[in-house]
Amino acid sequence: MRRPDPTAPAKRPRDPRIDAFRGLALVMIFVDHVPGNPYEHFTLRNFGFSDAAESFFVMSGIAAGLAYSGRFLPGALARDGLWAAVRPVWGRAWTLYLSQLFLTVWAIAIFAWGASTFDLPGLLTKINLRQVFENTGAALVGIPALTHQLGYVNILPAYSVLLLCTPLALVIGLRRPLALAALAAGLWFAAGLWRLNLPNYPNPGGWFFNPLAWQAVFVTGLLIGLRLREGARLVPVSRRLFWLAVGYLVLVIAWMKIDPLGHWLNHQLSLLGKAGAPFHLISHDKTFLALPRLLHVLAMVYVISCLPAVTAAAASALAAPLRLMGRQGLLVFCTGTLISLAFQVAMAARPGEAWLAWGLPPLGIAGMLAAAALGDAARARRRPQAAAAGATPHGIAAE
Repeated sequence: MRRPDPTAPAKRPRDPRIDAFRGLALVMIFVDHVPGNPYEHFTLRNFGFSDAAESFFVMSGIAAGLAYSGRFLPGALARDGLWAAVRPVWGRAWTLYLSQLFLTVWAIAIFAWGASTFDLPGLLTKINLRQVFENTGAALVGIPALTHQLGYVNILPAYSVLLLCTPLALVIGLRRPLALAALAAGLWFAAGLWRLNLPNYPNPGGWFFNPLAWQAVFVTGLLIGLRLREGARLVPVSRRLFWLAVGYLVLVIAWMKIDPLGHWLNHQLSLLGKAGAPFHLISHDKTFLALPRLLHVLAMVYVISCLPAVTAAAASALAAPLRLMGRQGLLVFCTGTLISLAFQVAMAARPGEAWLAWGLPPLGIAGMLAAAALGDAARARRRPQAAAAGATPHGIAAE
């Protein structure tokens, strides 16, 4: 049995905010992936430019920073070598890749079954399925190459690519965090300025979640995780910055809810565009993570991180189901994705049944919670075996 390393830091308790907000993001992603239900009017995208996807990427970056950074410290690298640090990160990226293929195959099966069972051939053209059924050979090349992604099944490819780059980001971030932040900001700006993206095939264009742009929120989370590991904050608490962030969040709500104000502000952005401002600085584009969206998620993260009441709420008994789902992020996401696709077919087959729109989402969330409970129980059974084998568990899993 491996003896404990006396120089290793003590195991840190899990931050309840990470699990709770990741669980909340997963619930909102699920609700948004069942279009036409009444609960979608209460998800984050109705109250801000960013939505649950940006929050998911930030939480994933924080989790990766906490889970993997210790292996990249100089002492750990000298003791165990670089490959021991890189292997679990790339192993996780491989798991995400396999999960993406699994979800894609089942998405095709669910919609094909729905089309034949309910005589709805239109389903075969939904969620970017047309290429699969009308240009099958090219689509079968694009699916494993991640260049052909189906709607509602397109978050994991970007996450997987970002994890492939995480070892390099950690090496830089642990030594030169400002350099990593500058590189991330520069890549985000260049991607929007020159429309840089990974290719789609056989469709034209690029990825909906462009990793060259979305790395900005992931790296922000990564840097937050690195500082949390040291028991510190990435950005210090500042009363002036806090109220500036609050002011922007309030402005965005007013922008979205007060039509005359929204039209006027959008017109001002269009004037900036005509004057030559790059589109990703003055639009609300999601693929290139336009500046208003990016600022919104950054402001939201900062405000939440400054409020002690948020930490207490995240640790409360009421938030336990969210924390449970957050701990089993990948399992819950995959479960929610498959359920949401099945519910889309059910609602298309029975468009006049209002009870489906009201009843299915709570059932889906219950299914996600059940999957999380099963996953948590399985992890608890594996933990003594890992300890007996001498494994060193992380304070937080990079789900």
